Amino acid sequence: MTRPEPTPDARTGPSTRGPADLVITGCTALVHDEREEVGFVENATIVVRGGRIETVTAGPVIGGTVDLTATGLAAAEHIDARGQVALPGLVNCHTHSPMVTLRGIAEDLPIEEWFNEFVWPIESNLQERDIELGARLACAEMIRGGVTCFADHYFSMDTVAAVTTESGLRANLGQAFFSSQGAEGRERSLDFALRHRDTADGRITTSLAPHAPYTVDVADLAATARLAREHGLLVHIHAAENRDQTEASLARHGRTPIEILAGAGLLDTDLLIAHGTGIVERDLPVLARASGRVGVASAPRGYLKFAWPTTTPVRALRELGIPVGLATDGAASNNSLDVWESMALTALAQKFTEADPRRLTSRQALHHATLQSARAVGLGERIGSLAPGRRADIILVDLTGPHTQPVHDLAATLVHSARAGDVRTTIVDGRILMRDRELLTLDVPAVVREMNARMPALIDRSHGKRIQDYDT
Repeated sequence: MTRPEPTPDARTGPSTRGPADLVITGCTALVHDEREEVGFVENATIVVRGGRIETVTAGPVIGGTVDLTATGLAAAEHIDARGQVALPGLVNCHTHSPMVTLRGIAEDLPIEEWFNEFVWPIESNLQERDIELGARLACAEMIRGGVTCFADHYFSMDTVAAVTTESGLRANLGQAFFSSQGAEGRERSLDFALRHRDTADGRITTSLAPHAPYTVDVADLAATARLAREHGLLVHIHAAENRDQTEASLARHGRTPIEILAGAGLLDTDLLIAHGTGIVERDLPVLARASGRVGVASAPRGYLKFAWPTTTPVRALRELGIPVGLATDGAASNNSLDVWESMALTALAQKFTEADPRRLTSRQALHHATLQSARAVGLGERIGSLAPGRRADIILVDLTGPHTQPVHDLAATLVHSARAGDVRTTIVDGRILMRDRELLTLDVPAVVREMNARMPALIDRSHGKRIQDYDT
């Protein structure tokens, strides 16, 4: 599931190769030990060089302030992060970033009406400029919320790729397609994936993005699997989204959506399954055979809004060795791209469904938010951990607010008390995208002004068209 990247030798002390690009001092750093257990390093110094983390060490504090001279370090940029926690940047493992334009457009509805009467008719109005503005606003929201990488599954992805490049974020991007588009849809998805793979200085990776087993037929799924194997691409697909889909699939085909994916050969590829709340007991041995290739993205807020009876079976999947990453889905259904909320809700939903307060612990939730999310999107060797050789995707979180004090258990404070607004600084590949809550790469007021002016034309449904029919 992970794609290796050459890494330099790990170092245990300051480099003698001249000034570092960035040094962060005085923070508490979330780290993983050799067993991947989450822990914290107090008064840490993080050295970044060439877009990678060079060292994470306990650094000296002289007279209450950090003295870089005393450490033997020099840096082009220095962040004094006293009172803050450094985390690996969060990963939004499944979203549709341009759908922020539809935030709140259809509320308190069953999913069939939500799709057929609102979302798919409105999406038939989308112009490239709407996609661009939506992607800009989404990227700004994610940067402000400490998301440094996102997996996007939508249309007009050339535009999303351009915005991602400009924003400085990392992303895995897939051009969505339906069988109703014919072979052309699949070919466009492949063309996009090959043209944009490893662009933006390596920050953009790509996937093939069939929509779902109920909108993409078995022949197209099998063709997608062949293309993924041929070109070494991830496949990002909605599957077993809810229990109704699984029951409808069994009634029509005698197979669950997961079994359909297996029959098409998709479980023999690197695969990211969105949602999976409809995964049932008979799917588990099928998925077990794909361990190491398959990840699942869970976005619990949407499941609660749609009143689905089940949530992603996190414990069962983890026992199979399948990483479960955190996600928000699109803002049209979730209303936000807040991965902090997804982390807290994932922990709470698992406690509720398992009827056991010991599932999911705060440290386990942080593991899902970091290493497991990185693995789910195929980047487990590059990001997800503050460790030497990893890409320098780092966020700094301020826990001095009244809602996070006092701190008796730092992991619990991060999961259950901290909010997206507590992120002070967001760094990707060693580049600061937000510093002290100031966005440095995107102009939000200009985006909002233009987006609001375009709203009447975008949300008009009088034409009676829709891009697809929702029928599981």
